Amino acid sequence: MKLRGLYAITPDCADSALLIDKAGQALAGGIAVLQYRNKLAAQKQRVHEATALATMCRERRVLFIVNDDVALALESGAEGVHLGREDGDVAAARTNLRGMLLGVSCYDSLAAARAAVAAGADYIAFGSVFPSPTKPSAVCAPLALFGEARSLGVPLVAIGGITLENAPQLLGAGADCLAVISDLFDAPDIAERARSYGKLWPHDITQ
Repeated sequence: MKLRGLYAITPDCADSALLIDKAGQALAGGIAVLQYRNKLAAQKQRVHEATALATMCRERRVLFIVNDDVALALESGAEGVHLGREDGDVAAARTNLRGMLLGVSCYDSLAAARAAVAAGADYIAFGSVFPSPTKPSAVCAPLALFGEARSLGVPLVAIGGITLENAPQLLGAGADCLAVISDLFDAPDIAERARSYGKLWPHDITQ
């Protein structure tokens, strides 16, 4: 599986129209992946938002991933789900997803990454790689993990505190994708910020 480029994660937002508009701006800027994550939304709102975003991503040929929720991923028409430490069994999710993409957060642990890949993960994420405004108490993952995990043979995603200024360090360390929330969605021009990130990769980014 080839996965490279900007991996946008939606911000927590109580206003569905605003969240969908911001995601649309990011899509217009040329992201590779959009992950739906909204901890402020009730379930009915989550279904509405995820379904709308899935349609938008299909139109742009961008991968759409749902955070934490296998059932929502299946219902919304997402192409995959991303699981964290407390989001359920990876092997069980692999079975339920019926060939859809499965990503797993491995924080600062190479052992967890090995276990996730063995259980069927299609890609893994390490982080927080830098102090993060979204999760200020998150464990810090050393950049050396990306080189150490290269032998696992799956795409590697960096997450946490990423900005345009520190992004090149992560690509140099071996990250394939950069997962960004605040530095993208808090930008005055979201589409332009996405385009600026896109310039960090060659033109053969998989979308």
